[in-house]
Parts: sequence; structure tokens; C-alpha cells
Amino acid sequence: MQESSSLISSAAKKLKEGKIVAFPTETVYGLGADISIPSAVDRIFEIKERPINHPLIIHFSKISQLNYWAQEIPKAAYLLAKKFWPGPLTLILPRTNHVSLNVTGGQNMVGLRIPDHPTALTLLDAMGPNKALAAPSANRFGRISPTTAAHVFDELGHKVDMILDGGSCKIGLESTIVGFKNNSVIVLRPGGVSLTKLAEVLDEEVIFLEKKQSDIRVSGSLDSHYAPLTPLEVWPIKSLWDRCCEIEKLGLSPILLGWSPEFITKKTNKKYICFPMPNTPTDYGRQLYATLRQFDNGQYDYLLLEAPPDTPDWIAVSDRLQRASFTVSTS
Repeated sequence: MQESSSLISSAAKKLKEGKIVAFPTETVYGLGADISIPSAVDRIFEIKERPINHPLIIHFSKISQLNYWAQEIPKAAYLLAKKFWPGPLTLILPRTNHVSLNVTGGQNMVGLRIPDHPTALTLLDAMGPNKALAAPSANRFGRISPTTAAHVFDELGHKVDMILDGGSCKIGLESTIVGFKNNSVIVLRPGGVSLTKLAEVLDEEVIFLEKKQSDIRVSGSLDSHYAPLTPLEVWPIKSLWDRCCEIEKLGLSPILLGWSPEFITKKTNKKYICFPMPNTPTDYGRQLYATLRQFDNGQYDYLLLEAPPDTPDWIAVSDRLQRASFTVSTS
């Protein structure tokens, strides 16, 4: 579903007036503010209850605008932009003076991307030349990201001046965040573009550098993030059933989510429910946030998830589950 041009024009007008508009991207729904209006950017932090030192990602519509927002751009950044934009890739680069420090959380580095969604791109074009939107996920800070317009309204309601409905997000996980250090490309947050795809374009190894190994603050990098209100635990399949029994003995109600054949053939009983998840990382990622929201409704005391495979193509899903987990076990 894509909003009509008149609604998008209305949204652009509101943004230019300093108002806040939620809009769809291919990853998750964003909470947009015109980056040239400091009071609008400040309002994003207020609505989300977000720490002011946690940086926002800038969204714009054309690669030709990249050097307006960033400087000292390495060749690798241009290679990745030409291959993956529009798409779920954020580049961390030195900011120009067109980007204020309240957008970057006080850092001289800024996150930039071009989203791959017709509504988002039309909205960004409607803003006019040399305009961009700061757009973190449209939810309260640290909670589950929204992948439908209904999720945004359920979470933020009328705190947002307008919500553009672009249907369900086709990827469902946030963008991959890439930085550049000592002539190397490093992934600061795994996401919609895999490390394998990055390496193929660059013809070199790309590594995932966890928060504790990097001095750059980026969106979604805190130890606790993307979390439901219901305690969430991730367990290997061999331990999942034991943990379920422990919880049941306490008189509590868990729901189990899994993907392996052993899980899928397990029968739901009177004490717990088994909910099947896709067994591919792309489909699993697309469904994850919507499923967590579906069961984070107070009906269950625990969300117990089968741990995903320990392979590179599952790294983005594993990262989100680790941050969303109340307890994580790999034993």
C-alpha cells in the first residue's frame, strides 16, 4: 500500500512546519523530522524518550546529495552506496556543517542512507533540494520497532502529527550500519545487507565490530534494545523444553517460538503454545518484530525463542534477539 500524492504533499508540508511524521521504509517505520529545524529534531527525542546522545540516522533521496551531508568520503563508501542505495544500508561518515550536532548525538560522524520505499522516496523528494529527514524507528526508545502503520499508532498514538501508511515493511529489520576505519570497512550493526554481500562488492573481508570494540555511537547499539515488555529468553532447542517446564512449575505461562524441524513437530499442550517461525533468515527477520508485538500483550509471562543458527546469514537476527533478550543462554 502506498499513500496518495496529496497525503504525501501534506506530510511534507507538516515536516517543513517543524512537525513530526511517521513514514514507511523497507526496514521499519521511521519517525521523521526536518533536520534543518532543531526544535523538530528535539521533539523526536522527547516522543521516543530517547537519550540525546544517541545519534539519529539521516534519510535523503539521491546519491548526488551525499557530499552535501558528508565529507572525506572514502572510495569504499561510494562503491557501497552505488550498489545498495536505495536500500537497507547506513554509512557512517564525517559530517558537514549542514548536519547539526543534535542530530548526531554530539559526534562529528553522521549516519546516512537512502531508503528503498516509494512512499519514503516521494516524501523526501517533496521536501525539496538539500533537505533530509532525521528518522529513527517510530517507537519508544529500546522497544520493538514498528513494521506497520498500526504498530506506530499503537505505540505513539497522537504524539505523532501524521502517519503515512505504506503497508508492511518488506525487510522488517533495521539497516546495516557500516563505518570506515584505517582503510577497512567495519559493520557496527548488522541488518538488511549481509556481511557476505558487502564483502562481495568490496572484494575484501568485512567484520562485525561490536559496541565495546568501537568508539563510534550508532543507532540500536545498546546492550538492551528492540525489547518487548514481556521477558524474552533465547535458548538452544535442547534447553528450550527444560526451561519451559521450569516456568510452568512456577505457575507461569510461556509461549514458545521456534524454527527447526524438531520444534515444528512439537505439539502444543494445555500449558504452553508452540508458534512456528520461518526457517530462513530473510523471512524470519521480516516476521520477527510483528510476531513479538503480537504476543507481547500481557497474555504470556515469558517469550521463549529457539536460538537461530550460528551462521553469518543469521547474524542480524541473532543481534536483535540478543539485545531484546531478558536472558540469553548458549549452553
